[in-house]
Amino acid sequence: MNQAAKPLPVAESETGLRVLKALARQRSLLPALEIMHADVGDIFQITLPSFKPAVLVGPTFNRHVLVTDRDRFLWRSEKDPVTHLLRHGLLVEDGQSHDQLRAAMEPELHRQKVYGHLEAMGHFTDIILAQWEDGMNLDMLVEMRRIALLILMGTLFGVDFMPDMERLWKPILRAIKYISPGFWIIWPDLPRPGYRRALQELDEYLFDLISRRRITDAETQDLLGHLIASGMSDDLIRDQVLTLLIAGHDTSTALLAWTLYLLGRHPKELARAQAEVDIVVGRNMPSIEHVGHLRYLDQIIKETLRLYPPIHVGNRFSATSQQVGGYQIPKNTRVMYSIYLSHRDEAYWPDPQNFTPERFDRSEQHRLTALSYVPFGGGPRNCIGAAFAQVEAKVVLARILQKFDLLLLPQKVSPYMGATLEPRPGVMMRVSQRKAPNG
Repeated sequence: MNQAAKPLPVAESETGLRVLKALARQRSLLPALEIMHADVGDIFQITLPSFKPAVLVGPTFNRHVLVTDRDRFLWRSEKDPVTHLLRHGLLVEDGQSHDQLRAAMEPELHRQKVYGHLEAMGHFTDIILAQWEDGMNLDMLVEMRRIALLILMGTLFGVDFMPDMERLWKPILRAIKYISPGFWIIWPDLPRPGYRRALQELDEYLFDLISRRRITDAETQDLLGHLIASGMSDDLIRDQVLTLLIAGHDTSTALLAWTLYLLGRHPKELARAQAEVDIVVGRNMPSIEHVGHLRYLDQIIKETLRLYPPIHVGNRFSATSQQVGGYQIPKNTRVMYSIYLSHRDEAYWPDPQNFTPERFDRSEQHRLTALSYVPFGGGPRNCIGAAFAQVEAKVVLARILQKFDLLLLPQKVSPYMGATLEPRPGVMMRVSQRKAPNG
């Protein structure tokens, strides 16, 4: 006879007090989650008014949510702002609807297709780098967002976004803030003024973009042309384009900014990465062959994704009442599998707080426990843009290291839980033009 499932563990009063102090002191849920994980274990429940999610940590629970029991979890919540914003975008659909959308979009985001964008990725990066002057102090969070927007819009949707970037910069940031964690989590019916005009501006831009493509060159071989050719309505295309515009560029922005921050914090690793780029790529535009041989840069990117995964938590809702690890999760419970905590779990990562790119050396990767590393999720619903993001990061970082020396300026930087996990208040660096790749 099966033993009755236990209720989800919650923090004891002493732990709860430490959690409240951490929240008050740092105004971030991450330290509170770390305390809960250390004191309560790999599965626990947060108990705030109207917000009582189950939090799962580690490869065993990652497998449960992402692979073995994935059909018992839902992505869509009608009350969450991300659903209001993306409507029927791939990210917030379930079942057959999701599968059909993914089948329509996946071919244009396959790794081999992404390799066809290498030159364009380098070109759009160079547009921003051409504006960097010797000795400038720049916020890399801002600069990487500019690059990520140009690359995404130029490669997947065939538009030069530069003329519209300044006009749409604030609306895009407002859309990101709209779906970022906030009081709406605890009070979902709380009015949220101040977003309508910004979101309307984005919609006007996207519907105009779709309309012009239908009239002019709908057969253009990029993702937008592919979506139009598939027979989708303008509304459904808008939802997919906005999903990639917001989720796609913001995750790349965070990854690139954190990578530059970590390289600035670790000058030896920065020098080694720059030397590899000099040897492998020289002054050339990165090619498929180059990208494949930038092995240390690849390790740096993977280690950055471990320490600061842009999507730091996966949100699901239990479609049924179910047992997980001997504990009962009621139907309709919000379930959060913590990528951030999984990536810093001492049970699977030696010295997890340290920046150690070598842990992703090919000769060492066999030591990784399956699903202990999930920066792009896992299973059939892994991130559709994973290949794009990883190739893009290599090209952008290679172009920066080819052209500039970087110095991280003194500033306290902390992880901020927005739509993605981003460095706040930014990553200030002094850039110095390089005269030659080896000099």
